[in-house]
Amino acid sequence: MKTTTRHIWHWLIGILFIAAGSNHFINPKPYIAMMPAYLPAPELLVQISGIAEALGGLGVLFRFSRRFAAWGLILLLIAVFPANLYVALHGWPGENVPTWLLWARLPFQPLAIWWVYRVYLKAPKL
Repeated sequence: MKTTTRHIWHWLIGILFIAAGSNHFINPKPYIAMMPAYLPAPELLVQISGIAEALGGLGVLFRFSRRFAAWGLILLLIAVFPANLYVALHGWPGENVPTWLLWARLPFQPLAIWWVYRVYLKAPKL
């Protein structure tokens, strides 16, 4: 991967995760609605995941924290997969999303994991 392309990916991934994490606080209702009923304190879990997502996005922007933040984002993506699966199985309360689309978004989770791994952990250091 060319250095210029990698720099673009570094910034794009970081900004996307910062924006997604921030959205947990700007518009928390959809995130709370997708939480499986068996998990306690859905509001707190949404806040924790939002903070982790935003900090991970910020962390990958800096060389000194990049590897640690990338592993944190990978773990976060794994941790939130059950909520995405739960929504695909049971629907997303309060959201008008077709069932097929809820299922279609599941493969993007492993793709996002691969993307973070490829850009921050597998590629040579910038």
